[in-house]
Amino acid sequence: MGRYTGFIAFGLMLAAAAVYSFLPAEAPADRTVATVSSPTPSAEPSAEQSPSPIKPASSVPQGRGFDFYVLALSWSPTFCDSEAAGRNREQCGEDKEFGWVVHGLWPQNDKGWPENCPTSEGSRVPERIGRTVMDIMPSMGLIGHQWRKHGSCSSLSMSDYFKLVRQAYDSIRIPAELSDVDRESRTSPQAVEAAFIRSNPGLARSAVAVTCDRERVDEVRICLDKSLGFRTCPEVDSRSCRRSDIVIPATR
Repeated sequence: MGRYTGFIAFGLMLAAAAVYSFLPAEAPADRTVATVSSPTPSAEPSAEQSPSPIKPASSVPQGRGFDFYVLALSWSPTFCDSEAAGRNREQCGEDKEFGWVVHGLWPQNDKGWPENCPTSEGSRVPERIGRTVMDIMPSMGLIGHQWRKHGSCSSLSMSDYFKLVRQAYDSIRIPAELSDVDRESRTSPQAVEAAFIRSNPGLARSAVAVTCDRERVDEVRICLDKSLGFRTCPEVDSRSCRRSDIVIPATR
C-alpha cells in the first residue's frame, strides 16, 4: 500500500487543480480597470455642437466673369436724412427703424468693376423675388436698381443672385454696439472698422472699407470671394473715409 501512496496523492492534486480551473476569477481588489470609448462618427452634429460658420462652396451660387464681390452695407438713417431718399416710404417711413441694410452685392475686379451687363433675365425684378430680401434690402426700387447695375454682371439667374445677397448678408455679424443706435453718436471711421473686424474673425483691415457722407457714416464695404470668404481688396480699401471723426445718426 505504501508504494501506491505517492501515486494517490499526485492524482488528488490533479483533481483539485481541475476543479479550481472552473471557479470564477476575481479581479484584484486594489486595481481599477479604466475603459476609454472612442467617439462614434456622426453624419449630423449633436444639439450641443455649433454649426460651422463657413458655407461649403457647393451651396453658394458661383458667379463668373469677375474677381470678387463687394458687400455694401448702408447705414439707413444716413440715407434717409439725405435728398436721395426722396419719397422712399418703404425704407424711410416714420415707422421704419432700419439700421444696416444691403445697398448692394457688387461683382468687382481687382481694378475696376463691370456694370449694366446684358442678361436674358430681363431688367424688372418680380415682387415675388424682391420680397425674399425686403427685410435687408428694404425697397423694390433699390432691389431693381441693384439687379440692373450689378446683379446683371454676376452671370447668375435673378433668383440665384438674390439668394446670394441673402447668404452674403447672413455671413456677416453686425457689431452689437452698432446694430441699434438709439441716439446720435460720434466716433471715427477706424473705430467702426475695428468693431466689424472684432465681430468677424478672419476679416482683415485690407478687406473692409468704411465710407462717409460728409461728416456722417455712410457704408461699410466688405470684400468677399465667390464662395463668400473674406478676401483683401486694396482698391476698395483705398476709398475709405479719411475723416478723423464721423457722426452715426440714430435709428429712431
